[in-house]
Amino acid sequence: MNYYATVNNTLEFIKENALIVGIIAAFCVVAITVGMWKVFQKAGKHPWMAVIPFARDYTLTEIGSTGLIGVLAYVILPILGIINLNGIRYFYDLNKGASKPIYAILFVLGTIFLAIALFFHVLSSIKLSNAFEKGTGFLIGLILLPPVFLLILGLDQSKYVRSVSTSLGLKASRAISNTLIYIVLVIMAIIWLVPFVCIVLQSFRTESTWSVGYVLPKQWGFQNYVDLWNSNFKRWYLNTFIIALIVAALQTIIVLCMSYTLSRFRFKLRKGLMQFMLILGMFPGMLTMIILYRVLKDLGLTESHAVPGLVLVYIASSGMGYYVSKGFFDTIPKSLDEAARVDGATRAQVLYKIILPLAKPIVIYTILTAFMAPWGDFVFAKYVSFEDPVGMNVAVGLWKWLTPDMINQRYTMFCAGGVIVAIPVAVLFMCLQKYYVEGVTGGAVKG
Repeated sequence: MNYYATVNNTLEFIKENALIVGIIAAFCVVAITVGMWKVFQKAGKHPWMAVIPFARDYTLTEIGSTGLIGVLAYVILPILGIINLNGIRYFYDLNKGASKPIYAILFVLGTIFLAIALFFHVLSSIKLSNAFEKGTGFLIGLILLPPVFLLILGLDQSKYVRSVSTSLGLKASRAISNTLIYIVLVIMAIIWLVPFVCIVLQSFRTESTWSVGYVLPKQWGFQNYVDLWNSNFKRWYLNTFIIALIVAALQTIIVLCMSYTLSRFRFKLRKGLMQFMLILGMFPGMLTMIILYRVLKDLGLTESHAVPGLVLVYIASSGMGYYVSKGFFDTIPKSLDEAARVDGATRAQVLYKIILPLAKPIVIYTILTAFMAPWGDFVFAKYVSFEDPVGMNVAVGLWKWLTPDMINQRYTMFCAGGVIVAIPVAVLFMCLQKYYVEGVTGGAVKG
């Protein structure tokens, strides 16, 4: 099937008849605006809202698609469909007319997006027709020629019916709504996961080492992972793991101690200290890169000795990240501290034996965030290691393989390295997702 020809003919027709298409589009906009203006008047709503495209989807809850469904049907999905179909033409010109599997993928995605938008439009038309107690003929016209029939509806002087008459029960309506939401979520998940699936597949490709125009490998194997093991990747991965592990341990201790202190103790300048750290944290870390590099350079903690330098920088200001943890500690009753103190427990024992067991979600949340920051850091790590493979972390090392001189020899190894890097993070989040969510939501209750 010539996907390019199908899309190109449509686009060329629109281009050649741009004036006619523009006139039709202007008529549609005017007709819909006038019709919805009258509809809003009958509904007792602000008619000026009809002038703002799609604003009515948030205002008239009893008319048409509402909220997210309205925006999906008339904004997001059509735009995505048009972008995908235009992408066929772009890649066709880029590949100089060569046939590529990407054409079929873009054509299918664009068709799916437009089909779902059409489906939502049909549901919206049914709801609108029921709201005004119109017949089947009006419904068909509203589906096929919405501008004309919206104009007729707006000019119609019949009494506006606020209660939507529908033959569906509450359970059936809820089931249909949930099904549509699940369909949209599944489609979004597929779109988000496609790049990751492609990287995994490319990591097992052994017939070539450079980037190719197809997804499924012609020859499968583990040679890329073997070559990865025999390269500098081991050193980079070990550097990253050591940095992340040390930072996760030290930063968690500092953050929890700071959060517990600000939550339980009352002392002079406490609020001033919290406000100072809050304001200081608003400045981007990029502002300090030059001076930090100068300090680390003087201490001999750059290039081949970049690992201890990075650890020092990552944990230096960790106490300022107390916000979420302090909010969680504020939800734990202070009476527990007082009871333990009466029994003779020290402040350290109260924190270690009473508060931390109750604050397990926030402890795990703090460990995960502290581990993730150095694991994926690239900008500062590249700045400090400065082209020295001994001091590089895995992000900087893999980036070196994407340079023009090395990408043709290391592309599939880069994909394999990306898979290896993603495994620890994915496993951590899958195992600790429950505590991570509880930590975030629990810490957002109080400030």
